[in-house]
Amino acid sequence: MAFATAAMTACAVAGEPNYKVTVNFPDDSNDDAMAYIVDFDSGELVDSTIVTGGKAVFSGNISVPAMSRISVDGGRGPMFILEQADITVDGQNGKPTGGTLNGRMESIAAQMDSIVALYKSLPQDSASVARGEELEAEYMAIPKKAFAENIDNPIGLYFFLQNAYEMDLETLDGQLKKYPSLASSKRVGKLRDALVAKKETFVGGKYKDFEITYNGKTSKLSDYVGKGKYTLVDFWASWCGPCIREISTIKNLYNEYHEKGLDVLGVAVWDEPANTEAAISQHQIPWPVIINAQTIPTDLYGISGIPCIILFDPEGNIVSRDQQGENLVRDVTAAMNK
Repeated sequence: MAFATAAMTACAVAGEPNYKVTVNFPDDSNDDAMAYIVDFDSGELVDSTIVTGGKAVFSGNISVPAMSRISVDGGRGPMFILEQADITVDGQNGKPTGGTLNGRMESIAAQMDSIVALYKSLPQDSASVARGEELEAEYMAIPKKAFAENIDNPIGLYFFLQNAYEMDLETLDGQLKKYPSLASSKRVGKLRDALVAKKETFVGGKYKDFEITYNGKTSKLSDYVGKGKYTLVDFWASWCGPCIREISTIKNLYNEYHEKGLDVLGVAVWDEPANTEAAISQHQIPWPVIINAQTIPTDLYGISGIPCIILFDPEGNIVSRDQQGENLVRDVTAAMNK
């Protein structure tokens, strides 16, 4: 209740409303639930209302357009651009209509969809290879053009972020120097902080300690790392498909090298403790797991995606990071065969 009250207070701006957002749900199953508009960049609540009759209707004032998301009872709903307009959002397919920027975003999406459709319609023969490459180039050019033409609005930020998570620190800093307005983005700021942390904890760096308390027990990374053995640390979550798939690789390494001096530690991040415990039981994970770590280690190590697997040497130095599958097997095998 306090959460909802704070949200409604925050959006109570004097003057006539300059936006109206209507979210149409396919049925009345969400009725009486609290719905929110959440700022995509900052994560802050912008507006709130109660779903009634299969609809969530918001109205208020906004001075600067913002990429936003609809959230119902904490769930992740469709995205749209909140701007000074009468906007309708389809609660099923997520498509927004209304507003200059939403129209522009829809046009960009339609261009990309049309190229995908052409690509899929190509005959599966050697003669179509060249045309396929042309279509791929056309497809990749659309978001670049959209970014360049919308650097001063949420569309530009959105398309910048599509590539930003693949950049290293030097590349990102180069882009921020070229486009200084991006530096005001909280997501970009967090990404840069993560890249700084990642650079400090990459191969050749020393482990950074952290401690997590869960169910009255406090666990530290230093309880396991730097104790005279190689230690493979898996940052994972129960809902993460790639994390679950990688468990079999780690199990094989554990079975082969544990008796020869390899320890394994799991660190559950971004996950509900009950779900973590269920996954540990379901997948029969034999190594210790630090539960309910949430964002503490991921902020410290600059982890923006999981699984993130780090191999520490007996002194706690990082000798491998961000490897999976055959590459992870290669690095662990090389370390254990020294």
